[in-house]
Amino acid sequence: MIYLDYNATTPLSAPAREAMRPYLDQHFGNPSSIHAAGREARAAIDDARDRLARLLGAKPGELVFTGSGTEANNLAILGLARSQVERGRHIICSAAEHHAVLHACEHLQKREGFEVTFLPVDRAGLVDLAPLVSALRPETTLVSVMSANNETGVVQPLREISDVCRERGVLFHSDMVQSFGKQPTNLELVDAASFAAHKFYGPKGAGLLFLRAGLAIESIQFGGSHENQRRPGTENVPAIAGMAAAADWALSGCDEEQTRQAALRNRLLEKISNAFPQTKLNGGAAPRLANTLNVSFPGVSSETMLMALDLEGVGVSSGSACMVGSVTASHVLLAMGAGEEIAGSAIRFSLGTQTTAEEIEDAGDIVTCVLQRLQPAPSYAVV
Repeated sequence: MIYLDYNATTPLSAPAREAMRPYLDQHFGNPSSIHAAGREARAAIDDARDRLARLLGAKPGELVFTGSGTEANNLAILGLARSQVERGRHIICSAAEHHAVLHACEHLQKREGFEVTFLPVDRAGLVDLAPLVSALRPETTLVSVMSANNETGVVQPLREISDVCRERGVLFHSDMVQSFGKQPTNLELVDAASFAAHKFYGPKGAGLLFLRAGLAIESIQFGGSHENQRRPGTENVPAIAGMAAAADWALSGCDEEQTRQAALRNRLLEKISNAFPQTKLNGGAAPRLANTLNVSFPGVSSETMLMALDLEGVGVSSGSACMVGSVTASHVLLAMGAGEEIAGSAIRFSLGTQTTAEEIEDAGDIVTCVLQRLQPAPSYAVV
């Protein structure tokens, strides 16, 4: 199989697997237990926290381990918004966010009396600062804008957004799930940020929330005082150890790897565009992650294209992989002003460290053959 869906999940790296192995076998203690087995597990968590803090430029106490990037986003949105209700009940997020952010904001709006402004993006997928400034109110407490979009790879102007939020005294959270390991991470720009291990060659079931020291947050779960009373539940020791090892591995040689992936991505676009001139590049006018290519094939539905490519041994996506196998028109592309035909015919190709030049050539040929087969035959008038 030619796997081109790295934005959905990545294979487990060898360093992550080796870091996890001792805690899957002999060191199985509960990290909250005070006996030797528990202390061994606790030491693994502490070591991982220290290691991740160094990599991120954060303090160890500013990191909260979660079970996923989705949970980290939920904790940030719900926990920070609820902790700020005395200041106000207005929050802002971009309309192109991952559903983990959008649905959390919608919950606050529908169930808890918050007002939410869903900030528009331009046709390139970028947040425009003018609408953000206009949307801010005295009662605004939180802004959430992702660092890089999971569907298009579009990279947002976090520094400019951060400056606006700082000037107005509004908390700023960023979903950094897709960008970590692909571009520099600057936590000085944000008050909170979310990460997921399986997006950077770590295990599934491990996430991380950066929360700036001194910020209050309400827990969204109950049952214990774990993670400094911010996230109850016995920590997933093997996954946390694997996450730290994967982060270290993903950041080593990152610049060279991103340059390599960008060249492969551009070659794939070249082959596809030559074979199907109607191809529409989504987000191409904005800075993008080097590994992400989102294109639409007008006249060919995303679902049809996905199934045809799967049958030919190419694994891709129509966008987010978190919708339980559903294929619907991309809310991200619709927010960018794309019509239903463009949004409903989009395919995301996302590359990774194991993607080879040979695979890209083969994938381009397969896409070409599939498109030739799926294009409607021209009609001719009968004379």
